[in-house]
Amino acid sequence: MTNGLYLRPTGFVYGDAAKQAATTGQAGLLAGGPIAFASIELIEGAPGKTGKQLRSFADLHASGEHEACALLETITAPRPPIGPLSLDRSRIMGVVNVTPDSFSDGALYASENAAIGHARKLAGEGADILDIGGESTRPGSGPVDAEDEAARVLPVIEGLKDSGALISVDTRKSEVMEKAVKAGAHILNDVSALTHDPGSLEVAAKSGLPVVLMHAQGDPKTMQDNPAYDDVVLEVFDYLAERIAACEAVGVDRSRIIADPGIGFGKTLAHNLALLQGLSLFHALGVALLLGASRKRFIGTLSDEADPQAREPGSLAAALAGIAQGVQMVRVHDVAATRQGLTIWSAINS
Repeated sequence: MTNGLYLRPTGFVYGDAAKQAATTGQAGLLAGGPIAFASIELIEGAPGKTGKQLRSFADLHASGEHEACALLETITAPRPPIGPLSLDRSRIMGVVNVTPDSFSDGALYASENAAIGHARKLAGEGADILDIGGESTRPGSGPVDAEDEAARVLPVIEGLKDSGALISVDTRKSEVMEKAVKAGAHILNDVSALTHDPGSLEVAAKSGLPVVLMHAQGDPKTMQDNPAYDDVVLEVFDYLAERIAACEAVGVDRSRIIADPGIGFGKTLAHNLALLQGLSLFHALGVALLLGASRKRFIGTLSDEADPQAREPGSLAAALAGIAQGVQMVRVHDVAATRQGLTIWSAINS
């Protein structure tokens, strides 16, 4: 946030029309990518007490309004690669839960061999990143001891060194992060945005690796008890901006930070839908964006589907909604379906 000013790109343009609109100055490119935006919702004030107006990109860009133009520069600046992965196209992160109590796939991949086999299958289906987690953070779940968590994920990370995908470790604990880095992890993914463990910031800084900062209200055990916000989109944005600043203060360069709004983590159905509708606002953070909506409860609520494994169509719809707003990465369970959907969406909008 910059003094109570937020910009949410709207009026999206795709394909050749996007290039032409950007070339003529009628639109800007979202994070330097293939999607242009011709208009902007300008929001001023504090969460819950804001005024809004719709402006054209060309008008605001030419206005000379210092704060707004600075934010426009941040929104349109190309995002640097994540390791060897360029972000000129959407990337897929495949979920590998090495846990006995995952909300989405139970204990299907709790053993080392099952997890490695599943991860290799996801890589073969087109996952650019494999996200290995040893602690369930589903609503109501309790913590796992760091030693147990490490014992679950380290053999899997080591067994995937030749998978052809980047390896991400999904953990809130500095001890697990440190061991995962030594085992060959390429990305640190923390659902607490490096707040759960006081040592995590230092480990992230020393590792030199990209790090995912996710927003969550409360901890997994209690986060769905009664989540409340004055304006969920702006409050999540402000939180992530603060965590990015905290990372930069200890030496984590902004170029290796990825932000995740945390769908389902301390949010009601209405909160989740508001975040999905307002995702483009998060480009003003100046970092790559990750969306993780796969198989989550809000999909089941809207579609009356209790079985998480039967939520593939809704998960794909959510992923494509994010990609249509320029999100650079989607975290999914169903990689093959997501890859196919993304290929068709990209062909239609090229």
